Amino acid sequence: MSKFVKNIITEELKKRLDGVENAFLVNLVGMEVNDSNALRNALAEKGVKVMVVKNSLAARACAGTSLAAAFDGLSGNAALCWGASDIVALAKEVVKLTKEKRFSKFSVLGGVMDGEAFAAAQAVEISKWPSREEQIAILLGQITGVGSKLSSQLIAGGANLASQIKQRWDKDGEGEEAAAE
Repeated sequence: MSKFVKNIITEELKKRLDGVENAFLVNLVGMEVNDSNALRNALAEKGVKVMVVKNSLAARACAGTSLAAAFDGLSGNAALCWGASDIVALAKEVVKLTKEKRFSKFSVLGGVMDGEAFAAAQAVEISKWPSREEQIAILLGQITGVGSKLSSQLIAGGANLASQIKQRWDKDGEGEEAAAE
């Protein structure tokens, strides 16, 4: 491949990967075409993109970006997966598909998260983390829990006072009725 063609491909890869900060490197070697297409469709349904590219060209395109760490010391064939709502959602989808019998030759090689490379074993750990949506739900629960507790404490004082006034009123009302008889 000529240097001119490599530069064109590198520039195209830079455009496609612009803004991508988290990705997985996966192995698709040995998969049958139908299984590979089914895998790509399953990932595409979840918003995950898969790109097979020559590692040296991908490393050139990612030089100076947060994805550069993924290609350090990489040898052999690899495909790049990115997308989904966050890295945890991406990890959950990729790890889930590696466990399916149909995609037995599909495996995780590693990845990069916020500029830090990680190994394949860490991908399984990341898939067990709460996703962005789950983290937001937990945070909102904690925030509303404090507000709910505060409002109940504020209301409780007024409710106790109203109860005591009512009891006093009822007690005074009984005394007035007995005196009237």
